[in-house]
Amino acid sequence: MPTHFPSDLHEAAAQAVTGFFSAQAHVQSVLLVNSCARATATPQSDLDFAILVEADLEAPSVTALEQAWQAHYQRQAVFGAFRRSGRFTGIHLDIITGQYQPTDLDDAGGPDSFELEIGNQVAYSLPLWQASDALAHLRAQWLPYYGDALRRKRLQMVSNACAHDLDHVAFYTHRGLHFQAFDRLYKAFQEFLQALCIAQRTYPIAYNKWIRELVVDRLGLPELYLQLPPLLELQRLESDELIFKAAALQALLERGTAPEDL
Repeated sequence: MPTHFPSDLHEAAAQAVTGFFSAQAHVQSVLLVNSCARATATPQSDLDFAILVEADLEAPSVTALEQAWQAHYQRQAVFGAFRRSGRFTGIHLDIITGQYQPTDLDDAGGPDSFELEIGNQVAYSLPLWQASDALAHLRAQWLPYYGDALRRKRLQMVSNACAHDLDHVAFYTHRGLHFQAFDRLYKAFQEFLQALCIAQRTYPIAYNKWIRELVVDRLGLPELYLQLPPLLELQRLESDELIFKAAALQALLERGTAPEDL
């Protein structure tokens, strides 16, 4: 087991999770993901896992595995102790087949999870147990990044979605719908991060947390990071300030996804 768990209880719970899934049919890998996998967790952090199963495993078998896990999770003392260790502390896991399919963004959805799932489950995960070379095959398929034709298509799609949301900020502000305008600005902020990661051929870790780690450490853009918090800092919500923030973010979008960065 890794030596960088933030507490003995995290390590004990991770061992128990690994012990359960390593004994189950169809499981190929137990993957530690998110902050514990990246050695940035604190004693209050969740434990997050991706359980990689056979690629052709049918939905009823996945459901049965999920139900068996939930029953085990409720019975075991170590998991109860872990839940009680912090007000918001828990164990979260996804059972995955490793079949990643890009989606199309819609007007209401904001950034999608395509790059996030590949990043956290494939690029940045830490295998705790493996029954096969399934993870190695996924890493060979998706790393260091996916194909350029798909990248260009998705970069254009996400950039357009970000610009579309930014266009709505002034529209809603002029109508006096300032909270809705801020909602569009925050959506656009997350879409900007998604577009930036695609432009830089870097898988993200999140769009609503770990922003400093993403921009400074993963993307290597500390000067850009300094410009990001002010975009969401307001002196007065019911004013034209949101319009100026949207214009500033639009300029960052245009520079961060310029043709020379493609």
